[in-house]
Amino acid sequence: MPIINSFADLTGQWLGSIEHLTRPTTHIKKKSRFERLAFPILGDIPINRVKSSDVLAALKPLIDKMQLETAHRLHAEISSVFSYAIVHNFTDYDPAQPVAKQIPAQKPNHRAAIIDPHQVGQLLRDIENYKGTFVVERAFRISPLLFQRPGEIRQLLWADIDLEAKEWRPYVSKTDFYHIVPLSTQAIAILNEIKPLTGSGKYVFPSSRGDGRPMSDNTIRTALKSLGYDSDIMTAHGFRTTASTLLNEQGWSPDAIERQLAHSPRDQVRAAYNRAQYLEERRRMMQSWADYLDKLKNGAQVIEFKKIG
Repeated sequence: MPIINSFADLTGQWLGSIEHLTRPTTHIKKKSRFERLAFPILGDIPINRVKSSDVLAALKPLIDKMQLETAHRLHAEISSVFSYAIVHNFTDYDPAQPVAKQIPAQKPNHRAAIIDPHQVGQLLRDIENYKGTFVVERAFRISPLLFQRPGEIRQLLWADIDLEAKEWRPYVSKTDFYHIVPLSTQAIAILNEIKPLTGSGKYVFPSSRGDGRPMSDNTIRTALKSLGYDSDIMTAHGFRTTASTLLNEQGWSPDAIERQLAHSPRDQVRAAYNRAQYLEERRRMMQSWADYLDKLKNGAQVIEFKKIG
């Protein structure tokens, strides 16, 4: 139990006050962030005695590691705790406010991607020849086919896959809605290949450590680097840019492409509508995309795209 009126105590009260407004997974992440990153320094200090230097000390390790997104998020959450404490008369000052300018601004993250069809073909051949564990090989091969966010692919759950319907239905935390990813015959083949190995577990691509976790977020990045694709040439996230660029050039509906990339508004009514929006077109698009990648991989001559009617 936290010390009464300590930072940890007021954090617990604040988290309780907003629990009904946040999804369970988001609530757990917030609580974990405080416990791991803030409480070791701030937890036992009385809420009205926390200094700005204390808040900075909690954020300093994140700043030093250049984990700036997490630093900004934690800073905002710490400030929210103090706003709660001020309103409920536990303190009259937010020591987190002066710390904001001590956190460097995040630089735009321009994720490199290959968009030239000839170079995409070479990349696909390199991926085909990549030698790693069976799980990593299959995750690597399915990434350009699905072109979803790398974190969502590595955390792909068997429970979210319907092989008969040829759909993957993940919850996308980034945009807070449930998504539908139509699965091409090529993607289905990869899933069928790996199912005998990992199908009895939670994750399609589990960690090689056997600790019940998904594959590491560095795995595909490391695999690309081992093939000579440094982060200024191609990234795991770059498969999304590759698909978006080439599908737009092929004349597919920009709205269908955006839906497939899971760029969806947070508004729940609109998100529910968008979940199945353009679904039939997206089914055709995903199969056409997989067939197109096969042609590039096999060295087919790249010709000018025909616009899709």
